[in-house]
Amino acid sequence: MVKALGHFITITKHRHLVIKHCRKAGIFWQGLRHDLSKYSLTEFKPGAKYYTGKHSPNEDERALFGYSLAWIHHKGRNKHHFEYWTDYNPQSKLVEPVEMPVRYVAEMFCDRVAAGKIYNGNKYTDQTPLEYFLKAKHRRVIHPKTSDLLEELLTMLSNEGEEKTFKYLKALVKESKSSR
Repeated sequence: MVKALGHFITITKHRHLVIKHCRKAGIFWQGLRHDLSKYSLTEFKPGAKYYTGKHSPNEDERALFGYSLAWIHHKGRNKHHFEYWTDYNPQSKLVEPVEMPVRYVAEMFCDRVAAGKIYNGNKYTDQTPLEYFLKAKHRRVIHPKTSDLLEELLTMLSNEGEEKTFKYLKALVKESKSSR
């Protein structure tokens, strides 16, 4: 019961922080729907079971079984994860990453910043999300344009701070909406 409460508090704090960031990025309504699937039994039960408060419970479920059913469920329902954006390529006959729409890259950025703050607490700096991104960049299967945009945003955050980065991101989202 204690682990379930801890997990609930962590995912709720994270979600509320993402909503706050999404508002700054100009995607408030999208932010309100962020990670609602984490409250489903498919995701919540293993989340509570493997909760430590130090990292995603999906990591422990994956270490134990070689995969995480909670993560498979989550990434298939949440468009802010690059893993959602794969499709069959008729030319190569392979499942490959496709470019993410800007509004979902914006939500992914908000998600990564919030996760960095939640999991690192007072050790968080504006460099934390970029460092985390770069650590696994070489093994990430993501569309190159999506990866480049996310890295650009994380680098801007690292070098210029939240205020300037969210202002830039909001303009980018607005511009992408008008070009549809």
